[in-house]
Amino acid sequence: MLRNGQILFLCALALLTLGVLMVTSAGMQIEQASAEQPIQGDGGLSPIAILSGRIGIYAALAIGAMAVAAFAPASIVDRVIRPRPHRFYQILGIGALVLVGSLLLVYLPGIAREKNFSSRWIEVPAPVLGRVSIQPSEFVKWSLLGLFAWCAVSAGDRLRSFWLGLVPMLIVLGMVSAVIMKEDLGTAVLVGTTGIIILIAAGAKFWHIGALAPVGLGVVAAGLFTSEYRMKRVTSFVDPYADPAGDGFHIIQSMGAIANGEGVGRGLGHGLQKFGYLPEDTTDFIFAIISEELGLFGVALVLFLYCVLLTTGSDIAKREQRPVARLFILGVIATIGLQACINLLVVTKLAPTKGIALPLISSGGTGWILTSAALGLIIRFDRSQLLGVALPAEPADDAEAEADPPSEPVGALA
Repeated sequence: MLRNGQILFLCALALLTLGVLMVTSAGMQIEQASAEQPIQGDGGLSPIAILSGRIGIYAALAIGAMAVAAFAPASIVDRVIRPRPHRFYQILGIGALVLVGSLLLVYLPGIAREKNFSSRWIEVPAPVLGRVSIQPSEFVKWSLLGLFAWCAVSAGDRLRSFWLGLVPMLIVLGMVSAVIMKEDLGTAVLVGTTGIIILIAAGAKFWHIGALAPVGLGVVAAGLFTSEYRMKRVTSFVDPYADPAGDGFHIIQSMGAIANGEGVGRGLGHGLQKFGYLPEDTTDFIFAIISEELGLFGVALVLFLYCVLLTTGSDIAKREQRPVARLFILGVIATIGLQACINLLVVTKLAPTKGIALPLISSGGTGWILTSAALGLIIRFDRSQLLGVALPAEPADDAEAEADPPSEPVGALA
């Protein structure tokens, strides 16, 4: 019988495979034949061409990252996730500087790359691939989960104190989310939400967070109402046909692709909306192409794979005895689940248009690799459960223990 970690790997592999197929299909273009350059019979889309191309290389790197994380030495992983209460403020401060600094790289001349009037990427040279685009917010999104899981457990009883534990962590979360929000409101909301989920699960008092909720909601509202293009997305969501050739064009074309798929779909590679009609067809709106070409079967397959992945990850979290690992798994599952829900709601016109990817399917090398690495760590934790590895939460040496005696985390994961 398959273990949870093996099921998780198979789900991730299936989603990546579907992503490679659909991104390749959505990226097809019509070329005009000429006497000098006749169109070849295979169209350049042979399996070898796909696997050896940029998309195939990214998928291979993602699988490699998942394997490296899944087979990481247990001694190193256990040492990293061991709480150290006396270093709580130190690690939290250093982590905040690293995360904010990573986000500010998108404004650094020479490597910054602007796309669609948004600065979210940096470009760096890479072997074989040439210059590749990296999205620092993806790195921050996953790194924050590890930082918050470790700090929440290391804080111990201080997390239930408003000023000593909760406020410092909320300040870091607010700083990171605010920097992300300048360019990407959706990812900022996602990061903020998963951070709050980890804090509540670790034992933070719900009423403390509830008392500060209006501040967070006010910042999000300010980010929305002070941005003209974000407000246009809201108005086009209410009535896309008020400006069908402008602000409403995107969502109208997405709904058209879904409707054209009907029940059985047009067939893989035979969609029409990808030929210049549907913007961002390989990234944020890849689900519309899946619906058009694979029909209800493709829709059901995507939903099934996500449901199995999320329920399997949740089961691993329930069995995990180490608080830091359990919180990290919860954060990864919450991030993938919320991100998938937001994307599906946007594509099906149940939420305003927002540029957020469908995990492991939408084109994006950074997203594929980091998401796979996070899932690989969950598989590593599942393998540790099989081997019966459960190290104590205390620091490794007596000197550290005397500096600040550890306290057990309080709350749902205690």
